Amino acid sequence: MGSPSFDLLAISNDPDGGTAPKRNSSVAAEPKQIPPFFKSLQWSADGTTLFTSSSEKHVCSYVLPETLLEPRDEPLQLKAHATLILGEQTSAIAPCPYFALENSYTHSILTASSDHPIHLHYAFPQQPSSDDGLPITTHQPPPIASFRLIKKETEAYLPIASLIWPAPGTHFIAGTTNRIAIFDVSNPSSLTPEPLFSIATIPSTRHIRKGNGIGMRGTISALAAQVRESGDAGLIAVGTRSRFMGLYDLQRAGECVATWGIAASADEAGIGGGGVTQTVWSPCGRYLVVNERASRGLLVYDLRGTNELLAHLEGRNGDTNQRLSCDVHPGTSAVGGFEVWAGTKDGGVVMWEGVGNESGAVSPSGGWDAHESAVGSTAMHTSGSVVATCSGSWEIAGDGYFSDSDCESGDSGDEDSDESSSCSGSTSEPSPLQPKRSPFVVKETSLKVWSIGSIGLPKRGTPEAEDDKTRT
Repeated sequence: MGSPSFDLLAISNDPDGGTAPKRNSSVAAEPKQIPPFFKSLQWSADGTTLFTSSSEKHVCSYVLPETLLEPRDEPLQLKAHATLILGEQTSAIAPCPYFALENSYTHSILTASSDHPIHLHYAFPQQPSSDDGLPITTHQPPPIASFRLIKKETEAYLPIASLIWPAPGTHFIAGTTNRIAIFDVSNPSSLTPEPLFSIATIPSTRHIRKGNGIGMRGTISALAAQVRESGDAGLIAVGTRSRFMGLYDLQRAGECVATWGIAASADEAGIGGGGVTQTVWSPCGRYLVVNERASRGLLVYDLRGTNELLAHLEGRNGDTNQRLSCDVHPGTSAVGGFEVWAGTKDGGVVMWEGVGNESGAVSPSGGWDAHESAVGSTAMHTSGSVVATCSGSWEIAGDGYFSDSDCESGDSGDEDSDESSSCSGSTSEPSPLQPKRSPFVVKETSLKVWSIGSIGLPKRGTPEAEDDKTRT
C-alpha cells in the first residue's frame, strides 16, 4: 500500500467565529489586544460538527455540509454556525457524548475556566447582531447549569485543568490540583451544582509521607475514559503536570488501581517531556498513549497487568510548552494495531501505523505539512476518511515585522491627522488615540479539514476502499 495522500476539503481562518464587535472610530482607541488563534478542536459524537476553542474566550461550533467529500476546485470556506463568548479563556471543553445534530436536546457542551464554575451551555445559542457596535458579550445567553468545585478552607474556585464527559453521558469528570471530581448530569431536570463525590489523588496535602507515599501530587492536567464493549466508561487514566500517571475505577467508588511516574521512561527513550497534557486510550482499551508538553515523541503503555512502557513514538517535533493534542484510530486489517496522529510545532502532522505491534522506538509511517505554525489539535473522524487540524501560536514580533503601510495607517479614521500613527524610529510622540501594538503576533492560524486516501487507491472510508481492503 502506498503512503497516504491528503486533500484539503475545508478551511476557516477566523478563530473568533465572526463575532468581533465593530468599534466606533470616534472613540479613543484601546490598546490592541494580542491576536487570537485556534487552540483546540473536537468532533461531535455523530461526526457532523466540529467544536473549537480559541486563545481568547471563544468556543465555536462548525456544522460540516453533507457535500464535504464531493470534488470541487477550491476548499470550502467554513463559517461558525454558533459562537460562545465566555467571561474568561477556557481551559477545557467537553461536548455532549450523545450529541446528534437532528436532536436539539443533545446540543450541549461543557466549558471550564480558572476561577469560575463549570458551565453547561447550548452549543447553538441564538446569535445577536453586533451592528450597533456594542460588545457582543453583553448579549450572551446564560448557561443551562453551573457546577462548582470549591476549596472549603478559602471558598475559592479550584482551577479546572482537565474535563471529560464520557459515554453514556450520565456523569462528567473534572481534574484540579490533587483531586478528581465527578458530577451527576443523569437527570437534566434536577442538576446539582456540587460534585457527586471527589477523589483525592494524595492521602494528605500537608504531609507528604502520609499514606506511605501512595498517590500522585500535582495538578490533574489530563483525563481519559476507557471505553468498554458495553459502551460504559471503564478505567479513568489520569495524568499530572508533575509527570505522574494513575488509573482509577469509578465503578468502585474511585478506587486507585495503579500509579507510576513517566519521567524515567521518557528520559530512557530520549524524547524529553515537561508534564502530561493528554492521555488517550487505544480503541481496543489495552494500551494508553501519553502525550507531554515539550516532548519529541509519545509514550505507549501496555496496561494488560504490567503497566509497563511498550514503545515510544519518535519523529515528532513537539519541543514546545504549547499543548499539541493527538488522536487515535483503529488500524487497518492489513497492518493491525492502531494508528496515532499528532501535530508538530512547525506545522506538520505525523502518523504512526501498527502501534501495539512492536516495542521500542517506532518511526512515523507518514505525514504532511498541514499548516505554517504549531498544530494544536489533530482529530480523526470516526469514519477514518477525514481528519481535522487546527493551528496557531503566539510569536514575538521581530524587527521589521510591521510593514510601512501599518505605520502609515491609523485607527482614528482621520487621514490628515499627524497623530494617526507612531512607528519605531519615529521622532513624534504617539497619540493617545493610536492603539499600541502587541509585542506578540500570530503569523498563521487556521482550521482545516482533510480527506485521507492512498496513492493509487480509493479514499479511506468509501465502499471502493472497503472492497479493496477485503481483497487484500
